[in-house]
Amino acid sequence: MEFTESYKQTGPCCFSPNSRFIAVAVDYRLVIRDTLSFKVVQLFSCLDKISYIEWAVDSEYILCGLYKRPMIQAWSLAQPEWTCKIDEGPAGIAYARWSPDSRHILTTSDFQLRLTVWSLVNTACVHVQWPKHGSKGVSFTQDGKFAAICTRRDCKDYINLLSCHSWEIMGVFAVDTLDLADIEWSPDDSAIVIWDSPLEYKVLIYSPDGRCLFKYQAYESGLGVKSVSWSPCGQFLAVGSYDQMLRVLNHLTWKTFAEFTHLSTVRGPCCAALFKEVDEPLQLDMSELCLSDDFIQNKNEDASEGHFGVRYEVMELPITLPFQKPPADKPNPKQGIGLMSWSNDSQYICTRNDSMPTILWIWDIRHLEIAAILVQKDPIRAAAWDPTCARLVLCTGSSHLYMWTPSGAYCVNIPLPQFTITDLKWNSDGSCLLLKDKESFCCAAVPVLPESSEYSSDE
Repeated sequence: MEFTESYKQTGPCCFSPNSRFIAVAVDYRLVIRDTLSFKVVQLFSCLDKISYIEWAVDSEYILCGLYKRPMIQAWSLAQPEWTCKIDEGPAGIAYARWSPDSRHILTTSDFQLRLTVWSLVNTACVHVQWPKHGSKGVSFTQDGKFAAICTRRDCKDYINLLSCHSWEIMGVFAVDTLDLADIEWSPDDSAIVIWDSPLEYKVLIYSPDGRCLFKYQAYESGLGVKSVSWSPCGQFLAVGSYDQMLRVLNHLTWKTFAEFTHLSTVRGPCCAALFKEVDEPLQLDMSELCLSDDFIQNKNEDASEGHFGVRYEVMELPITLPFQKPPADKPNPKQGIGLMSWSNDSQYICTRNDSMPTILWIWDIRHLEIAAILVQKDPIRAAAWDPTCARLVLCTGSSHLYMWTPSGAYCVNIPLPQFTITDLKWNSDGSCLLLKDKESFCCAAVPVLPESSEYSSDE
């Protein structure tokens, strides 16, 4: 892998959907860099510090959320002199997002008083009263023709279906939830999944015309759903719960066909490979020993400060995994499936049980079994699948990058001083990886993964 130098950032960073540009927030400036040369191609000055950025789907426009004002500013890459400013006045702005046509911006006011659709083509705007959430509760169909917006009035939750062409309300129907948590269209736009707050285990499948197709409840009298995700192929619906289990439903009968348990002790027989991150011992050859004492001292200081290599070691079963029991007297317990992500081909799904934050589980949906377990030294911050193949990348806030493929797992050291990875993102074609530190970022050129590639666990 080849790494760029580090560049300054003070907020969000993201690739454009066409992978040609990287948008970076540096205080009140929006810096647009070319992904090949990393030269600055545009520089926009906002009126306040940038809290949030989002590209339009066509990569021609980009919006910046200035939530301290609160205000939204939008810019055009093709017409740098063009600008747009959205100010809701006393109502404020809690969140903003692009519509699929890249010509409308949806904003949610503070206290969820209303959701407003702003047109960049003309001065028209449409209001939807009482949106349920600020950053959640809005989902678009894959073809971009319809939007489902969650609202709440008279102590009941509703789904409003809007046409993304005219922004007229096509239908409204009530849903059987106590406190709706979020909503998501299926990849084939044939169904809508809705799930309730953690206090009530309830997953509901609705048709676009408001018919409840299925109601799923795994158990009662306990914290319920924590995460829900459609597979890219649309055939599976994964539900992660606070009981530390992953359940997968099929789209034909909406019945559970797989249940995966995150055990603290893994025993055989088990076909999964278990990789544990271990320190690479500091090795000095004879030529290094002949150098000055200062060199030897610096090498030892680097090792004491954690600036040493790491590798994966294949462990034998049985093994007891590190487990943290959440305190019973505190809210928002750290337990349940807090991280869940599908591979692009829908064959694998990775999960992190928040009671075991240093463990990443990779499940094989085709064979309904665990494919691999990665045991890290530090809690897992983020994990992301390559958008083009079954390659998973994760970070733990260390100076190392970790990768897994069906052929094995390996660790990569970042050749930048004092650089620790707190977040990561792929570009759309899987050729580049954006790595974020607290106040800087870099990019890594990722080689194409051959079909017959074999990676050693000690690499």
